[in-house]
Amino acid sequence: MRSVLVVVTRQIGDVLLTTPLVHEARKLWPGAAIDVLGFDGTLGMLSGNPDVRQLLGIPHGESLLDKLKLIRRLWRRYDLALVADPGDRAHLLGLVAAPRRTGILPAQSSSNWWKRLVLSHAVRAAGDLGGQHVITEKLGLLAPWQPPGQDFDTRLVAPLGEPLPLALRERLAHGYVVMHTPSMFPYKQWPLAHFRELAARLAAAGRQVVLTGGPADNDRACVAGMEGAAADDLLVDAGLLNFNQLTTLLQGAALYVGPDTSVSHLAAACGTQVLVIFGPTNPQRWAPWPSRSTQVVKFERRAPSQSVGRVTILQSSLPCVPCGKAGCEDRRQSRADCLPDIKPERVAQAALALLAR
Repeated sequence: MRSVLVVVTRQIGDVLLTTPLVHEARKLWPGAAIDVLGFDGTLGMLSGNPDVRQLLGIPHGESLLDKLKLIRRLWRRYDLALVADPGDRAHLLGLVAAPRRTGILPAQSSSNWWKRLVLSHAVRAAGDLGGQHVITEKLGLLAPWQPPGQDFDTRLVAPLGEPLPLALRERLAHGYVVMHTPSMFPYKQWPLAHFRELAARLAAAGRQVVLTGGPADNDRACVAGMEGAAADDLLVDAGLLNFNQLTTLLQGAALYVGPDTSVSHLAAACGTQVLVIFGPTNPQRWAPWPSRSTQVVKFERRAPSQSVGRVTILQSSLPCVPCGKAGCEDRRQSRADCLPDIKPERVAQAALALLAR
């Protein structure tokens, strides 16, 4: 292969979880030009990635003229397209870009028939309650070229670290805890009141708490809602750091605490000790991947607390957990009763135990 396109038109966390696939493609074809195509605003997770030649960003919603320009830009430019997203758009982009394609198919979809026709190798997604992690699922796209008896390297590749702003760097205390409070959707959002109590408990234990968040309005609102929770020990960073600087912040932390979100995956990739609060999501599919795991690891689908490497996951004991749905109403704006059920004192106890190590 002289040129390979990896298509990952999903969210930020999905882009990061594609890095083992990109790295293994680089090992298979050391001289190939490997590009990654994704949505604008998500590809920062690959900034400085040594395995990638070029990042190709596209808007979430294109006009007809933009689509035609993109087709012209991609048309048969690559030898192989690795379609790491089961969506229709991703498969169509792969079809345009390369004469040979491997791709992931949804667990159930009426469009699977035509996708199979245009793929030389297909990987069927396990579904939200499946037992295979999405990282190993993506690596399955390279199965036709996998040497017999050789396992793929599953390690994530975090963005290269960059220096923190001086004003923040001078205020950081040794042993600080990074806390990420926002979630993209309500059904993944641990209550802000719980986060406030957790921050207060950590501060009372002598730990400096640093809040992170993106530039989106929801992120800024969540961070602003933490004001006063831990007096002067609560440092705020909402949208001020890029992914490379965030990598540096996470690598210096004694502990990271957050929900089921992209920054939790990044913290695990950085080798930070991670405590993640999971709601409806199945950890076997979406648990943050331990940074030093070069081979497949296995999370339990359901456990009040479980640790793999430096990643610890807390779940509710409600009998419906994990449902694998978008909350109790199975829609993005739904509530998830399992998240408020995870009390802040329980999370604080787990956090302090990890810090004591």
